Parts: sequence; C-alpha cells; structure tokens
Amino acid sequence: MIAHDSYELLDADARRLNADPAWLVMAQVSPGEPAPHAVPAIWRYADFRPLLERATQVVEASKAERRVLMLTNPGIARFPFTTDTIYAGLQIILPGETARPHRHTAFALRFIIEGDGAYTAVDGVKVTMMSGDLILTPSFTYHDHGNESATPMVWLDGLDTPLYQHLPVHFTEAGVGTPRPRNSADERLRSPWSDMQARLDAAPGSWAVCAYTTPSGAPISRTIGAKAERIDAGTSSPRRRETASTIYHVRAGSGVTRVGDETLAWQRGDTFAVPAWTWFAHAAGDDGDAYLFRYDDSALLEHLGAYRSEVAAAAT
Repeated sequence: MIAHDSYELLDADARRLNADPAWLVMAQVSPGEPAPHAVPAIWRYADFRPLLERATQVVEASKAERRVLMLTNPGIARFPFTTDTIYAGLQIILPGETARPHRHTAFALRFIIEGDGAYTAVDGVKVTMMSGDLILTPSFTYHDHGNESATPMVWLDGLDTPLYQHLPVHFTEAGVGTPRPRNSADERLRSPWSDMQARLDAAPGSWAVCAYTTPSGAPISRTIGAKAERIDAGTSSPRRRETASTIYHVRAGSGVTRVGDETLAWQRGDTFAVPAWTWFAHAAGDDGDAYLFRYDDSALLEHLGAYRSEVAAAAT
C-alpha cells in the first residue's frame, strides 16, 4: 500500500503504464443510450445543383478521381461522415465523360437523381442508369462510369466509408487493365424506380415502406440496407426511432420531417440525415404523395445483434 494514496496518484501511475481507470470514463464508454455525434441536417438540391455545375467548369474530369461534393454532417464536421457510420455525396458527370475505374473495400450504392442513359460498369458489366434507379457496387469490384447521353447525370453516392475510419482496412486500387464495359441486363446491380413505386403504391395504408433486396431476398449488402417510403399527401408517418442512422433522399413530393427538436422542410432532390436513436416522423405536403429513398446501417447492426427500433404510442 502507498501511504496517502489518492485517485489522482492512482490515475497518474496507471497512465505511466499506458492504462486508464475505467471507472473514470464509464459513462463515456458505455452511455445509458446511443449517443451519435451526427445531428439532424439537410442538403438542399436547389443549393447544390449550381455548385455541381460550377464543378464541371473548374474541375476537369481527367484530373479528378470522381467529381463529387461530399455531404458532411455539421455535428461531426469532417469527411467522410454524413452520419456516424454512412456517407453521402452528390456526383455529376457530363455528356461524353468517363470516370476512371477503381475498386475499394467499401460497399457503394448510387441513387440516380437527374438524367437518363449514362452507365456504371461493375467488373465489366455495363449497367444503364435511369432516373430513380438504385445501382449497387459490391465491395472490391472494379467500377467506372460513362455518360453516353446528351445531358448531365447527377446521382447520390452512398458508402460505408465512415466505418473504415475505425476499422483501418480500407483501400482503393486503380483499375489498370480492367475489362472493357459490355452491355448486360444483370438486374442484380440495378433496381428501377418504376418497380419500387409500383410496390409502394400497392401497399395498404397512407404510409408504406418497402425494402430493396437481392434476387434471393437478402439485404443489398452486409453493412448498408436500403428502403423506399410513401407518405400520402396531407398525412404523416408514425413517430419512431431506431439504432440505425439514416440518409433520406426525396424522390418526389414535399413535406417536413421532425427529427428530435429540429424540423427539416424538404422537396424533390433534397437529402437529409437522421441520426441514430433520434425520434422522427415525416409529414407530406398537400400537393401530392411524397416518395423517399433511404439507406442506413441496419444491415451491419442486424449482423451485430445491435439493431433496435421503437414506435411512439399514438396520441389519445
């Protein structure tokens, strides 16, 4: 025993041995409920479309790996964090341009916002992209993009790259000598919006949710899941929260989403973030039904046994 010992002396001696007393930081290490760093945030397409146009003027495609504006959460304030675990970015490619092939550890998806007729080639399989399509790029598959249409193409990129800030095993390889793109009808990589909207419209109720899956019915990846939602004009979704953090993109309609204490007003083309374990509910405007695309980290959390969700009791 040390005479006149104290917490301070014990702490100092432990630190000299590269150790820290757990009892001093237990509330930080194991809080009473999920405590995401991300905050509710929205990125309005009306603001970003001109920036993307400017990027095509000042950033040559040949000098950029991808011409992308990353959507950085103000609660985290560093890239590539749009939420604590998932990333979103807006990418543009002009007619006649191509993006160099590469592959990386991260899983990626693309939701097409604007334009028809460009392509993504995944391991040489050429997939035509149409507005509203969901395009998948599985982990470590070579992929490149080309725009053979007459108009610019804009899409929302979604990746699990924030995970690899904590698991430092992510890397990217340039696609030297990759196969030339060939046409294919491989629907494992493409989900048309027309199919998803038909499913949503066939579902009962004023609010509907349908999941994107692989042909076998599995989630689209081990880390990211994707869904779409319909909220009928003038109605609201239930108030709910989940341990998953979520990126929403507005495919059609307008409305508001109450996220915690924040109210986010949105319209077609906007993208917004809902942090984990934050109560939220959507309300569609009176000008038509609203359709939202979403992706989240639910697939990862399901594998870890860490996915939870709650629906608030209806007001009486």
